[in-house]
Amino acid sequence: MTRFFGTVSRGVRAPIIREGDNIVDIVVDSVWQAHEGENTPFRDKDVICVTEAVVARAQGNYATIDEIAEDVRQKFPSGEIGLIFPILSRNRFSVNLRGIARGVKKIHLLLPYPSDEVGNQLISEHDLEDAKLNPWQDLLTLEQYREYFGQNLHPFTGVDYIDLYQSIAREEGCEMDVYLANDPTAILRYVKDVLTCDIHSRHRTKKLLEEAGAETLYNLEDILSEPIGNSGYNPQYGLLGSNKSTEESVKLFPHDCQGVVEEISRRLSEKSGKKIEAMIYGDGAFRDPVGKIWELADPVVSPAFTAGLEGVPHEIKLKYLADNDFADLKGQALDDAIKEAIRIKDENVKAQAEVLRLGTTPRRITDLLGSLADLTSGSGDKGTPIIWIQGYFDDLTD
Repeated sequence: MTRFFGTVSRGVRAPIIREGDNIVDIVVDSVWQAHEGENTPFRDKDVICVTEAVVARAQGNYATIDEIAEDVRQKFPSGEIGLIFPILSRNRFSVNLRGIARGVKKIHLLLPYPSDEVGNQLISEHDLEDAKLNPWQDLLTLEQYREYFGQNLHPFTGVDYIDLYQSIAREEGCEMDVYLANDPTAILRYVKDVLTCDIHSRHRTKKLLEEAGAETLYNLEDILSEPIGNSGYNPQYGLLGSNKSTEESVKLFPHDCQGVVEEISRRLSEKSGKKIEAMIYGDGAFRDPVGKIWELADPVVSPAFTAGLEGVPHEIKLKYLADNDFADLKGQALDDAIKEAIRIKDENVKAQAEVLRLGTTPRRITDLLGSLADLTSGSGDKGTPIIWIQGYFDDLTD
């Protein structure tokens, strides 16, 4: 039977998930109901993706501002810290900042420029060039920043994040000085106790600060890496990957996720008679070409996945074959030749790896699936926190 579809990604509707709900039961039941209600058969290597948000909600993995403040207070007894390289986000950082400010007396805030690590702009590249500043060398005080650039509102949110972060500190009775620089060690001119807030560059930043003489040094991954009282926690990522839940609390990135994906895979495989893979996903790691925002404020795309999702795609470039090896073929002859090249691609790739794979995507499978799942589910009111992907591992011969 001829197949007309390749990869298909479907959002599966699910009930609103609350703390204490059995996330495995809900995922398995929702997918099975979709299978029966939409008459969609299972296939080997189907992938069930579950957004991290509902896993964390089911776990009750939340923390309050007071719990954040207490952990910060314990780690920084001096009460004066450098806070460096946070992202500019109400959802991702404002509540964390409130907890940090509640836990100390003074913050020296160091922001990167012209934008944060995920692309939120403080300064346009055009304005930076006109100012004749070197962002890799020049440190700006807040007064210098305002003199050069005035007030800058985020193009999407309309927020001046420096004003916002200062107002949060003031409301918590915390003094805040603001600086802009891309050298993390610049903060040591003002204070030796530092809390780094960057995500993907955090290990390098901590290394540079350690070598430069920082005394007390932590990253957001160290805050709430253990519970404070009855708080939520994440032993690997701490506050990294957290989101605003209420004005007084955050939802943390889920922990202990491997057992969740293994059980989803096992139960759906047993019920369907097919080999079903499963993963948990967060931000999709794609970049918006207009707003320049990199959609990866989470520490990883997937904190847990089954073994069949390890590795990178093993593909050859059909366009290259059609334009080069089989340029003189047309119609059925071309179709047959390309399918044969796919069938023997293991041998071909070993012999001509660089040529035949040129232009294929070298990203990890879980990162690619995470992008697809995140774009399918969205982050609003679709009500589909579960994504069912079929045909992802197929090729033209299937």
